Amino acid sequence: MAIPLPLEIVAGISAASLTIGLLRGSTEVRLVTTAPARPALPSLPNALRQGLHNYLLGQGRLQSAGLLLLRLAVGVMMIHHGQDKLADPQSFATNYVAALHLPFPLFMAYAAGYAEIIGSWLLIFGLFTPFGALALSGTMAVAGYHHILTSGLNIYVLELVVLYLGGSLGLLLLGPGRFSFDAGIAHELLQDDDSADGEELASSAALRPIPLPVNGH
Repeated sequence: MAIPLPLEIVAGISAASLTIGLLRGSTEVRLVTTAPARPALPSLPNALRQGLHNYLLGQGRLQSAGLLLLRLAVGVMMIHHGQDKLADPQSFATNYVAALHLPFPLFMAYAAGYAEIIGSWLLIFGLFTPFGALALSGTMAVAGYHHILTSGLNIYVLELVVLYLGGSLGLLLLGPGRFSFDAGIAHELLQDDDSADGEELASSAALRPIPLPVNGH
């Protein structure tokens, strides 16, 4: 089994630096410029806005650092599994997919390989993280079922799959943390939404008629 390429490790470190820089840049005070204002986004419902905030921005910096390390560990280590599948998809389809009696074994082999590669990169960058985590969780769940079907409850065969599956499901449930592109996008989206609500309240207050004094009072 091939080891992760040095380029992939460098890419993971670069992604971590980019996400940290994005988070730090989003918290800086913005200077007022004469650039044209961006079109106002539709206001999000309060329940959806609160859910996005809790899922993407609810963790502290220490917890977010832990989630970043988990994303990099799972993502960088999972890439080569997808590369191995795509290097010889027919062999993977014959030896693994066909044993599960799934339809279109060759297509499923390609789907599993691309799901692991794309899902890993999504985790590394923290971009559309739930989709990446869901893709990896799906492939690892099928891999676990295959190992149980062929080798029984053999801990030495299942341990790596369980670790990958647990890490992917954990990221799916907990979110990517603040050090991610998802958090940066959510910060901008929620900030714009709050600004729009504030401007709407200010406009309504400005348009409210001022009561005139009656009889000099």
